[in-house]
Amino acid sequence: MLLTGFSALLPVLASVAGANPVSKRACSSDLKVQLQNGTVNGVVDPATPGVRQFLGIPYAQPPLGDLRFAPPQPLATPYGEFNATQLPRSCIQYATKNPNIYNQLVPEFLPGGVDSPGPISEDCLTVSVWAPRGTTRKDLPVIMFIFGGSFQYGGEDIPYLIPAEWVQRTQDHIVVTFNYRLNIFGYPNAAGIPTEEQNPGLLDQRFAVEWVRDNIAAFGGDPKRIGLWGESAGAISVGTYGYAYPQDPIVNTFLMDSGSEFFPPSVLYISTLDKRHTSFSIVAANVGCGSLSPAEELACMRKVDALTIINFLQQYQDSFAQPPITFIPIVDGRTFFLDYNARAQAGKIAKLPTLIGTNAQEGVAFVPYGINGVNETLANAVTFGTFFCPAYKSATDRLADGIPVYRYLYSGSFTNISPAPFLGAYHESELPLIMGTHPLYRGNSTEFEYQVTNLMQDSWLTFVASSGDPATMSANVGWPEWDNTATGLVRSFAPAPGVVATNVSLRAFETLCPAVDQPNIPTATA
Repeated sequence: MLLTGFSALLPVLASVAGANPVSKRACSSDLKVQLQNGTVNGVVDPATPGVRQFLGIPYAQPPLGDLRFAPPQPLATPYGEFNATQLPRSCIQYATKNPNIYNQLVPEFLPGGVDSPGPISEDCLTVSVWAPRGTTRKDLPVIMFIFGGSFQYGGEDIPYLIPAEWVQRTQDHIVVTFNYRLNIFGYPNAAGIPTEEQNPGLLDQRFAVEWVRDNIAAFGGDPKRIGLWGESAGAISVGTYGYAYPQDPIVNTFLMDSGSEFFPPSVLYISTLDKRHTSFSIVAANVGCGSLSPAEELACMRKVDALTIINFLQQYQDSFAQPPITFIPIVDGRTFFLDYNARAQAGKIAKLPTLIGTNAQEGVAFVPYGINGVNETLANAVTFGTFFCPAYKSATDRLADGIPVYRYLYSGSFTNISPAPFLGAYHESELPLIMGTHPLYRGNSTEFEYQVTNLMQDSWLTFVASSGDPATMSANVGWPEWDNTATGLVRSFAPAPGVVATNVSLRAFETLCPAVDQPNIPTATA
């Protein structure tokens, strides 16, 4: 009963061993904040009157013209006075028309919600800050969230991921979200770009972290207590971040929901094989930039209208055209690596407390979806092989390097988040509980759901506020450090009806995980 849903994996595994649509108002002096590049004016949402919102603040130059596909650059001039009162446009992307559980059942996980992808633009490198209103504290812990979306889509305007409700409840922390470049604009893998600059989307993330370090005190935040939290592609980003900046991570903790540096081994390194930069050149040839030298191709692609590029990507990828093309982080030796296991053994990782976990039915979102649901056997195999085992490997590598690790399993299945019975605790379904948005769509939540959300919110916040202190985590939220023994305990949230959380051993599952030190990468033709 403790591992409801997740325990169904054992037989299979053994055999295969928009913007929030509310009116807002700006007023009073506490909504005017002086930053390094100017003054920003915030806003209060009547639905969360105890929260100051500063939305869409630029943290880098717009990546336009010659800055398209390039690393982020500091703002060239101060912006003077900036009205940070509306959720910003998301980075340029497209919404697939192919049916999946998100666009058919739970569009609140998509940027713009039912109007996904909502407003988009290349001028998108912005941060949004949610801070409590009724406090004069200057040392509030800060949680900085990196959204997921397969490195293809996402933004600050995802309805389920607006953190105002969380800040309204606690009045004790700040949440920051931000945009970073996606798809071909964030991971071009173009022949005309130096290898160390091929992942501008990941470089955007570091730039945003630096902005928070330099500016968060003006909002009442503690620059020495910034927790870097990501989900899915965001969790992959957090996992790799610790290896990219081992000596200067800036943040004090890492939190990884449903992803890690080892996730998923069969997909993340596909673009590493593209030594000929074929994906970029296919796009270039179809938007008027074909048959050019690498430098000419890049220069031409920087002049093509961004919507022309993204519209071609949507048509090509939604039709499953051949050859397949992909734009995801590549191994650049700067932000993304091929030897995480060796790096961990050599101590080339930021030694920060790490929280990492998996949802019990992650795989439901990644297998073919139809009117009758999904193939549960296949979905369970995806949950185990693509999520649970890579997370376990990330945890063991960190533990071996002396890093405190806290693990969790989320099994909650609530009808206002999982409207179809087969969904269960699917990929992302924990986020509305942590953000506090669970009662905003498809009906109010049950008392049990509120109990689970309160504990999860308190757990994530306690982890960051205490810098992962074992005594504080145990005393305040009952979460023990994990020790990778047969009795090593994992926090299990909502494991059964009426059970908010308990601590369990997942050894029966861990022993079935194959060696996932690194994926086997075929030799690519240069």
